[in-house]
Parts: sequence; C-alpha cells; structure tokens
Amino acid sequence: MQSFAALGVIIGSFLALTEGDVVSNFQNEPDCIKFFYEGKVPQWGSTTSGAVRLCQRFQNTYHFATLYDTYNRIAVYSAYIFGPSNGGGRETRWFVEPQLVNQNWGGEMKEGSVLEKEHPGVYQGDRQALNEDYTKSGFDRGHLNPNGHHAVPSRNATFTLTNVVPQNPKLNQNAWANHESNLARIFKAQCDKAYVLVGAIPSAGNWIIKNNVKRVNIPEYMWNAYCCVNSNGIPVRSGAAIALNTDQNSVEEYTLSEIVEFLQRFSNTPVGELFYNQCQ
Repeated sequence: MQSFAALGVIIGSFLALTEGDVVSNFQNEPDCIKFFYEGKVPQWGSTTSGAVRLCQRFQNTYHFATLYDTYNRIAVYSAYIFGPSNGGGRETRWFVEPQLVNQNWGGEMKEGSVLEKEHPGVYQGDRQALNEDYTKSGFDRGHLNPNGHHAVPSRNATFTLTNVVPQNPKLNQNAWANHESNLARIFKAQCDKAYVLVGAIPSAGNWIIKNNVKRVNIPEYMWNAYCCVNSNGIPVRSGAAIALNTDQNSVEEYTLSEIVEFLQRFSNTPVGELFYNQCQ
C-alpha cells in the first residue's frame, strides 16, 4: 500500500518513449487510449512511484493497457474492452515486457526464454516479475485482464506477467472466476461495449521471496469496475467489486461510487472518476 500513498516521481527519461509498448501517457497512442471510456484515464495509481504505462502489444497490435508498478512488480490496473471469447488461445507461454529490461528493445511482448536467446545473460527481472518468481510460490498467476473476456489473439495477449498478480488459488479458481464469468454474461446480454478496469491493492509487507529477495508483492485486495454503453455510446450499466486476496474466497459487489470510496483509503490524492462522468 505504501507505493500508492507515496507521491512518486515518474522516471522521465524511461517514460519518454512514444513508440512501442511503454509510453509517456496513454493519450499519445490512439490505439491504446481507446481502452478507456471516452478517453478518460483514471487518476488512480498515477502517482505510484516507478509506475510505467504499457500499451500491451501482441502480434503488432495493441490489445489492452496496463499501469504497472515496477517496485512491487505487479500491475496497478489493466484496462480493456470486453470481447466474447471464441475459444482457443489458452497459452502455455508467459510473456514479459522487453522495454522494462531495456528501453531500446522492441515493444512486442515476448516469452522470457526467447528474450534470453536474443540477449544472453541479461537479467530481465529488475523491473518486472518473471515466470520463475511464481513457480512453487503457492500463488496463481492471477490475470487482471482475464483471458476469458477476449477472443484470439487478444486472449493470448493477456498471458503477460505484467497483467498478473500473485492470487490466492482458491479465490482465483472459484469466487473470482465465477465473478468474471457472471460479468461476461452481463456484458454479452446488456452491453454493446463494456469498458473494464481490473486492479490490485499491494500489501504492506507480504511478498513472494526468492533467494532471500523480495520479488513480487502479494496484493491485499483484487478489485474491478466496469462501464457498459449502448450502440450510441450512452452508459446503460455500471458496477464494481472487491475481493480480499485470501482463501476466504468471496467477492463483494460495489457501485462505482463505493469503489472510489474504497480506493480512496489507499491514496493520499483524490481518486476522482474511474470512467468519464463516472459512467453516467
């Protein structure tokens, strides 16, 4: 939680890129800002120390956007537009972001082993989680932007380690999975388009530790929020939810106003609107 409370200085030179996956702001990329309703990027998490903005690129196309916390090595949130799944695309690979290793490397997400062959001996994990961090950790690689909310190839693109957090297995595979499935049914039945934010609240001191090194923060909470619009772009439905990241295995439904109040508990700056005009 400390990373949200502290007013961090964004690393200017690293974020100065206007091409590729890492961008100075989402507005610079028309194909990335589209994941936010009416182009409204939340203030939530923007003061996180070491935050970077990722336009998640796979097969030379942007599929969603992520605000990534390079200190805790988990996403602050991922933003996406729901797309009904057409099956397939259940990846066995886990991708990393090359530009979090070296700002001059390409912006296309890649499997860590492929990146190692291209750049032998270069450590990839200073600013992001690696697949090996999760191995035998006792935690799932919990998607923020869920693969089940997309068709191929966007579904494949969700399998990047910058889009996952250490999630309690019982929660991930039961209550949270059921919540994601319920949202999919709502979006398909009631929305022409659904804009979604899914995030995690870091814990004060709970980490995946490897070789006596704090590698990945284990979030205290998972949360999401959505804004549904009709074919004219007019809001028709909104909602939110939180879940304690434990084997308590329960999801609590919130309104957008309630989720803003919840997030405000973890920020010293105003959270404000998550969606344009708070989806009204």
